[in-house]
Amino acid sequence: MRLASYLSLLRQNPSFTRLYAAQLISFGGDWFATVALLGLSLELTGSSALAALVLVLQTGGFAISSPIAGTLADRFDRRKLMIAADLARVPVALAFLLARDPGTLWIAFVAVALLAVGSAVFEPSSSAALPNLVDQERLAEANVLIGSAWGTMLAVGAGLSGIVAATLGRDAAFIANAGSFALSALLIVGIHRPFQEPREKAEGRGSGLRSVGSSVATAIGFARKSRLVASLLLSKTTFGVGTGVVLMLAVFGRNVFGAGDAGIGLLFAARGLGALLGPFVARSLVGLEDRGLLLGIRASLVVVVVCYALFPIAPEIWIAAILVFAAHLGGGSQWMLSTFGLQRSTPDRIRGRVFSLDYGLVTLTIALSTLLAGFLADALAPRLAVWPMVALIVLSGSLWVWFSRPALARAD
Repeated sequence: MRLASYLSLLRQNPSFTRLYAAQLISFGGDWFATVALLGLSLELTGSSALAALVLVLQTGGFAISSPIAGTLADRFDRRKLMIAADLARVPVALAFLLARDPGTLWIAFVAVALLAVGSAVFEPSSSAALPNLVDQERLAEANVLIGSAWGTMLAVGAGLSGIVAATLGRDAAFIANAGSFALSALLIVGIHRPFQEPREKAEGRGSGLRSVGSSVATAIGFARKSRLVASLLLSKTTFGVGTGVVLMLAVFGRNVFGAGDAGIGLLFAARGLGALLGPFVARSLVGLEDRGLLLGIRASLVVVVVCYALFPIAPEIWIAAILVFAAHLGGGSQWMLSTFGLQRSTPDRIRGRVFSLDYGLVTLTIALSTLLAGFLADALAPRLAVWPMVALIVLSGSLWVWFSRPALARAD
């Protein structure tokens, strides 16, 4: 895995190191809050559909905000946008403390949606800025580290959150989430390397719906010129079609295996560990040339389908955790591969809009998939509810393989 090269990048590039640390801290706080809030929702309502609403609002709020956020990321200073998004999320994250019973749970749901808006500004800006914070020859290594950051803190944050919620109470997890945004902002303040190339004129003029339409049209127009770019742009969304299965981790951890918040934390931590290691494994096995990117995404689809097809029949929670870990080796791999490919293929002047469309598509798809999973979990036995979601991944994956064939043929 060339560990020395990753460590040298962190030592030699303080700007990237600050961004990487900011992402780690912010992701860790997010998962502290998510695991605690999923447990709270299931405890107060007993409804898988309402618990699914937590994840739906996270992804749906992100998707709705993405077109505007993409325009902002290409028009304004990305560093300032990211700092503002972090600071604005501090008081919103503290609003979780007000959700004490079924009558006040709506406050937490509103806060989740508002945090998603902040994430919609932060994440595409970060991805668009990354090629400007590292030299071109180190971009692949930077992407592997950033791609693994989400998994790292899902593994650590989700695992610790289950323990913290069980010992110190959920309020401690919510406070930690708010503090993570403040620390992230402080780290980004100290980055002085430019987050974008100099602009001769502002990009993405317009306002309101016109600006949103222009943002989406610019990204789609660019993708239509290249089957490779279009394939990479649809990769995350392909996986997102069945990603509602992730809701089942909360249902299985708490209800099927009877392990409470600690069980939720364990399964989400296994998911995070897989997403952490996936980018490193993908780079080692398939490389980062165009052909390797496409073949790696195909292999990732197979891994996800097989592991989640076996998940419902796992007799013990530790076996289920192993299957979740393996599935998200694939999930983490495809996320890094598609992100790196888009960064390499997209000019800086429109990169924010392209990544906003990329993230917007996948979060919208995940929101709808999670909503479906929540209803299935209430209508069917949890073990039976998993397989329809796996079937959706098979269907969307088959369509993506067909769509990407011309790009793979040109990469030969």
